[in-house]
Amino acid sequence: MSVAEPFVVMAKPVGPVCNLDCGYCYYLGKAALFPLDERFRMSRDVLEAYVASFIAASPGPVVHFVWHGGEPTLAGVGFYRQVVELQRRHLPTGWTCLNNLQTNGTLLDEAWCAFLAEHHFAVGISIDGPARLHDACRTDRRRRPSHDRVMRGLRLLRAHGIEPDVLCTLNARNVAHAMEVYRFFLDQEVRWAQFLPVVERAPDGGVSECSVTPEAMAEFLCAVFDEWVRYDVGRIGVQNFLECLLVVTGKPANLCVMAETCGRALALEHDGSVYACDHFVDPAYRVGMVASDGLGALIEAPAQIDFGQAKRDGLAACCRECPVGFLCNGGCPKDRFATAPDGEAGLNYLCPGYRRFYSHLLPYLERMAALARQRRPIAVISEELEAAEREERRRWHTTGRNNPCPCGSGAKYKHCCLTSRRR
Repeated sequence: MSVAEPFVVMAKPVGPVCNLDCGYCYYLGKAALFPLDERFRMSRDVLEAYVASFIAASPGPVVHFVWHGGEPTLAGVGFYRQVVELQRRHLPTGWTCLNNLQTNGTLLDEAWCAFLAEHHFAVGISIDGPARLHDACRTDRRRRPSHDRVMRGLRLLRAHGIEPDVLCTLNARNVAHAMEVYRFFLDQEVRWAQFLPVVERAPDGGVSECSVTPEAMAEFLCAVFDEWVRYDVGRIGVQNFLECLLVVTGKPANLCVMAETCGRALALEHDGSVYACDHFVDPAYRVGMVASDGLGALIEAPAQIDFGQAKRDGLAACCRECPVGFLCNGGCPKDRFATAPDGEAGLNYLCPGYRRFYSHLLPYLERMAALARQRRPIAVISEELEAAEREERRRWHTTGRNNPCPCGSGAKYKHCCLTSRRR
């Protein structure tokens, strides 16, 4: 069954199994959904059912496969050789498959990277900044740091011509070090980065100690944005900013967290079970089996459509009136466990941070959108900001003591900012 609109499947060939034991990982606990003797390996039969079903359901002519975990490289290179073989077998003439692998990078070696390069895999690699911040949360099961192994994987990928995207979580350990994290990525010549806030529920209904606060998230993202917009537009792509720009220019968001509705990103477990979303791998959100039901039918099932539309329909009243709500759309439903100022339930935990972050970005994004409409490079904004700052400094340096204060208060400079402002 082919569907009209593209959709995504987060395929997990080893389920929730990982060689790391990251302190904030939301997926390791999913092992409890399976028997104690579970092997956590996708069989060839399940793999072929998935490949055939996804290609059949896709509108084409390009089919995007996403391999996630746990740690998907634990399946071994041989598993992905089967993937490529089965994709070729089931692809219609003239169609193409693209594969994306999200990895912690620690198991990559020459054989892995040669295979990924040969078959043009896109790769995302998880790095939480420099070693002291990354290793605070991302250790292996023997509590050994992983940063050196991750950086070795990054170097190997680049040696084989693969420039990976970087996924950096914002957690309680690194969120207070915005410039250190950001400049580390600049020093490593990262070309594309995404900052993903950690929000993990605690048994008492609050959040875990690894989670970010809304205020800290906003402080981090605003600080990085201010640096990026002044100096690094065109040097590094930051998904958190460029997705917002996409929306301001009138295009739909690619990120489901920003979209009005969701439900177009299924999760496929190693045993062939399909769930409504990667963040809702739970019996209540199990929608079927890939082999018996087919992905085309599952993505269009009434229950899955209702799941996706609930994001819009369950939006808190204050979100509908929010001036930056068109950028946020209430965030991910998994994080809607806070209470709105008027007492309404269902507000996103990160709402105060989102409001500050999006409000801070919006004037700059509107200028960048105007540049794009004029067919001018958006990086021109950096030149404009530099010129404006030079003019601002000139005004303060050339204002006389008895002249009106440049701050606009109406008072004389000597009675206003002269003694408080560094010239």
